[in-house]
Amino acid sequence: MLEFLNPPFMQRALIAAVLVGITAPAIGIYLVQRRQALMGDGIGHVAMTGVGLGFLLSTNPVWMATLVAVAGSVVMELIRWYGRTRGDIALAMLFYGGMAGGVMLINLSDTGSNANLTSFLFGSLSTVSEEDVTAIVVLAAFVVLVTVGLRRQLFAVSQDEEFARVTGLPVRALNLLVAVTAAITVTVAMRVVGLLLVSALMVVPVAAAQQIAKSFKVTFVLAVVIGTAVALAGTVTSYYQDVPPGATIVLLAIAAFIVLTALATPLARRRAKGGGSDADRCTLEVPAARTPKDDVQV
Repeated sequence: MLEFLNPPFMQRALIAAVLVGITAPAIGIYLVQRRQALMGDGIGHVAMTGVGLGFLLSTNPVWMATLVAVAGSVVMELIRWYGRTRGDIALAMLFYGGMAGGVMLINLSDTGSNANLTSFLFGSLSTVSEEDVTAIVVLAAFVVLVTVGLRRQLFAVSQDEEFARVTGLPVRALNLLVAVTAAITVTVAMRVVGLLLVSALMVVPVAAAQQIAKSFKVTFVLAVVIGTAVALAGTVTSYYQDVPPGATIVLLAIAAFIVLTALATPLARRRAKGGGSDADRCTLEVPAARTPKDDVQV
């Protein structure tokens, strides 16, 4: 019954899937709050250049992709700060240049192939090596440490930068930390979900959790639970049905969002009949009459 646990490649893939399911929603909740839901997608494009460099230089693509993605995320944040008029054009060139550069470098390398490219774009179970698992564990530990250990500060900055600045928080440093952590999460997830689909796993579980959660803490925990569940289910389904793991995981996440949305509707009606209103549902939005400091429930 649990024969999928026997192959060594599946053991490695399941470990990676659990870590992806935890880390992607953990940083995604801050990106959603900052209205940067598609940031992971852009970082994924840039990380492709790192993958290509890894093949070209015969080094681990995960570590090389991490370095390039982190550098790209810093550039993205700088563009957000200073590129007020032409920022969108600069970001577009960065994203598409990163993807094009990665494709070119992979094809120039001796070990590059269409199969390698596809595995990084859409995920592949059989390509997760022991060295990849080691890298993923180290990087995932960093992501969890940041997203859990600094949750109050990151939430405050994500909610209202001006208020956070007035309270003395290092806003720019925290914004940069979010960007770097998102970049690391992309490289953690690329082996299982793929660079083109990782952004969905950052956003969809969070959106699903928001349908029924009443506080930031509950939303955070529920999003991680949903992310982990769909990552494991998608990985196992991919093994038995021979379908792409990344696409399967994302489709399961969307299915979870639809189910929780359907459940949220009667719950909202019941609360309305009981004297409550939809405004009483606490997602991640802070009511205008309150401050982020008042609303953080962690």
